[in-house]
Amino acid sequence: MSRSGDGRRFRDVLGHFPTSVVAITTTGTEGHPEGMVVGSFTSVSLDPPLVSFLADRSSGTLPKIKAAGRYCANALAADQENLSRRLAARGADRFAGVTWETSPSGNPVLEGVVAWVDCAIEDVVTIGDHDLVVGRVKDLHIASAKTPLLFFKGDYGDYFSTTSLLLDQLVGW
Repeated sequence: MSRSGDGRRFRDVLGHFPTSVVAITTTGTEGHPEGMVVGSFTSVSLDPPLVSFLADRSSGTLPKIKAAGRYCANALAADQENLSRRLAARGADRFAGVTWETSPSGNPVLEGVVAWVDCAIEDVVTIGDHDLVVGRVKDLHIASAKTPLLFFKGDYGDYFSTTSLLLDQLVGW
């Protein structure tokens, strides 16, 4: 990718790959909740159970998550776009008016999410301008039957039709 404008083309093409919208949360000093939104949460290993996410190294929240040594990945539901935008905002009190409970490890579990995975940081690897944060799963839970919030072609949505979900249930997918 050496041609001028390749960075924009890179973003445009990769924007055609749908990603889940996940809120990564922890508690910082004095138990204050901290959080950020990522579109890169994925499973890594079944044995041992590991998951990961990528975060821009310029993030102000990433050092707090690394310092805590733990995090909870909250899969946001299709009706939580406003929550995603709030947690992605810089410099705001992102948790003002947000309802959450504490996970077994002490991380915020956001109300209304599809599922959550509570983790201890296993490893952090610097890759380009991001850090890959690998977490060892300590607990996890399916929280609701809602459809997940997705990011696709620069916009939010759930991109599932009721018909396709019903067909999946009927054929056992």
